[in-house]
Amino acid sequence: MTSVVQYLKPEVARQIRRLDLRAEFIVKGFLQGLHASPFQGFSVEFSEHRKYVPGDDPLDIDWLVYAKTDKYYVKKFEAETNITGFLAVDASRSMGYTHRGEMTKFDYAVCLAAALCYLMIRQQDPVGLWVFDEVVRRTLAPQSRRSQLGNVLSVLAKLTPSGKTDIVGGLNRMAGVLHRASLIMVFSDLLADDEPVIKALHRLKHRGHDVILFHVLDEAEVRFPFTGMVELEDPETLDRMEVDATGIQAEYLRELEQFRERYRKECFRAGIDYVPLDTSMPFDKALTEYLLRRRARF
Repeated sequence: MTSVVQYLKPEVARQIRRLDLRAEFIVKGFLQGLHASPFQGFSVEFSEHRKYVPGDDPLDIDWLVYAKTDKYYVKKFEAETNITGFLAVDASRSMGYTHRGEMTKFDYAVCLAAALCYLMIRQQDPVGLWVFDEVVRRTLAPQSRRSQLGNVLSVLAKLTPSGKTDIVGGLNRMAGVLHRASLIMVFSDLLADDEPVIKALHRLKHRGHDVILFHVLDEAEVRFPFTGMVELEDPETLDRMEVDATGIQAEYLRELEQFRERYRKECFRAGIDYVPLDTSMPFDKALTEYLLRRRARF
């Protein structure tokens, strides 16, 4: 059984701290952007002005600005409450795969989730946990206390990837339970029929949530380094098949690219962030590059 110590071993802790030093300003802007856009309220703290458009409440017009500019501007406000994040982690059996025997896809997802949890708590944003395979296995209510990182890792360290994948069921249950707009960070290999998964992701987005999809694959699943006759095993059904790896490599890589491209396009169309990853990528570097790309778009 994996221990919390494994996820907080020195090299992982160093990566998280290094990520914090390099990306704190990016994360701060990223999270402030979430606070200020779909999550505005009127509780609260004055943020900035924007031009008045039909449908705005005339009571929000800043008449002092009108007197100076002869133009209508309304005050924008930020809600007092911070954005709430949920780490939605796929713990199905396929997430336990590793080709080199070092870091499984589940381990990689846990490290990513821990880094994001750490950074959000640094911003005093509450973070919760949602772990699923065929069923929802564990949940943690959102908290912004520093102890929440330990709580999250304690839950994840006690779990062994098992059971069949039901990403759709896990995401749909989230959509049904979470009534307040949140930041939902999904970590999965997405080894399921893509159409229902895409619909489930769209459902979360349509309910007002900001969704980031971290597509985690093993490096061997991305590069297919096999040659000659090999026996492949489905990690969930345990069905086995002998194939000529050299003969099918090009077709496999083409199918994989089409698979990722479909998610890329559908997520872009829905306003969902899609982040393709594999276990050979240092998670701090991958996360920082994603945050930089995100910042450049807004």
